Amino acid sequence: MTDDGWQRLDPRMMLIHPVREVVRFLPPLIALFVAGVASGGGRPWQLVGILVPVALGLYRYFTTSYRIAGGRVELKRGLVGRHVTSTQLDRVRTVDLTATAIHRVLGLTTLRIGTGTGASGEDSDLELDGLPTARAEELRKELLRRSTVLEEPVPGEAAAPPPPVVELDPAWVRYAPLTTSGLVATAGILGVAGQILGNADLSVELDRAPWPGLPGWTAVLLGLVVLLALVGTLSVAGYLVTNWGFALTRSSGAWHLRRGLLTTRETSLDEERVAGVSMGEPLGLRLAGGARLTAIVTGLDSDHPGSSVLVPPAPVPVVTRVAGTVLGTSAPPTAALTGHGPAATRRRYTRALGTALALGAAVAAGLVALGAPWWAFVPLLVLPLAAVLLAADRARALGHALVEGHVVARSGSLARRRDHLQAAHVIGWNLRATWFQRRVGLTSLIATTAGGRQSVTLPDVPEPLAVGLADETLPHVVRQFLV
Repeated sequence: MTDDGWQRLDPRMMLIHPVREVVRFLPPLIALFVAGVASGGGRPWQLVGILVPVALGLYRYFTTSYRIAGGRVELKRGLVGRHVTSTQLDRVRTVDLTATAIHRVLGLTTLRIGTGTGASGEDSDLELDGLPTARAEELRKELLRRSTVLEEPVPGEAAAPPPPVVELDPAWVRYAPLTTSGLVATAGILGVAGQILGNADLSVELDRAPWPGLPGWTAVLLGLVVLLALVGTLSVAGYLVTNWGFALTRSSGAWHLRRGLLTTRETSLDEERVAGVSMGEPLGLRLAGGARLTAIVTGLDSDHPGSSVLVPPAPVPVVTRVAGTVLGTSAPPTAALTGHGPAATRRRYTRALGTALALGAAVAAGLVALGAPWWAFVPLLVLPLAAVLLAADRARALGHALVEGHVVARSGSLARRRDHLQAAHVIGWNLRATWFQRRVGLTSLIATTAGGRQSVTLPDVPEPLAVGLADETLPHVVRQFLV
């Protein structure tokens, strides 16, 4: 530590930073090696390609320091182009501890302080990469304690570890193939494989292949089976790697989440900053009786979804129970919702059918222009039926309620979401209505808040219900505009 309080990160980071820089420079290093081999063997100047990223890694270590003083936490990086990030301690929303495999071998941890985003360095997130694990744990407690008034342990009593609110059940992996993570990973692998095969000379003479040819439809079905197996395998593997050892606990006025197999991550959410929870029910999960839960954290926007995950894809009863525990009452997650009436239901059908008919007409026109046979038009008949089913599901999901000081809003079908927002965290209400909505007496009611997506939307609410809900939650703001 220097006289002005600035501290460097752990010296063991001198092993990690150079390795990271070498990996980051790997494509040009490979190109440099191939060029050296093509020119007739190794050259001493090729070593420069390794020395440059190593030097950059060491430079990064020696020019990075941090300090906590004067009610602020500051991070200083760079020498020529110096950059200082600073934030007040009372703006700390979350504290994440992340340790990759190499960090864990060296006994180090990356501490990330979530403060929300800002246009400048002020109030930006800070990342202290390379703290000893014990020091990171102490610093996390210190930051959360100094950011708000938290529960202090009783002197002389050993702090017993609190029981987890929920832990990972291995049976939950059955929900993994119903998420999009495996599909995205498969698409990435196939894309990389396509690039490699396209650039490599891997042509073969299929006529001389030792296996007999397969019929066209058999080959297609076999390919689909292989693709589905690959997607399912990657989904399960990704789910386990991400959520291994998952546990949610509460202690010292904060919610603590731990998960991860190769890279462990511990997230602490200041309880005072948790404004509500959001239950996500995508179509695939919902059909299997599953859902996921995230926290609405004030000052933490939707660009940091990993910092607000409370429960990964799990059974609905588990998600509902945890939502009630975090909210402090089980009534909002289980409350019956008020429907939005027949006008809102008709809008679900007209919009879905209108979109399906317009899309079908455009595709049909293209098929006519191409001279397609009659059977090519048959799949278009499925579009109106799918639109009707989608509209019915969206109409059935639409609803809202005000239960024990929480605004509850549910909407959507393919990506259904049920938000539970504390009324005390509602900053204001926006009522927006298009010309079509005004004709049938509907409006979109939007609750503005400082967390998550910055708002919770109740679509197509009858205007009297919307005004009544807004007045009940914020009477001192809304009532002055009522006649």
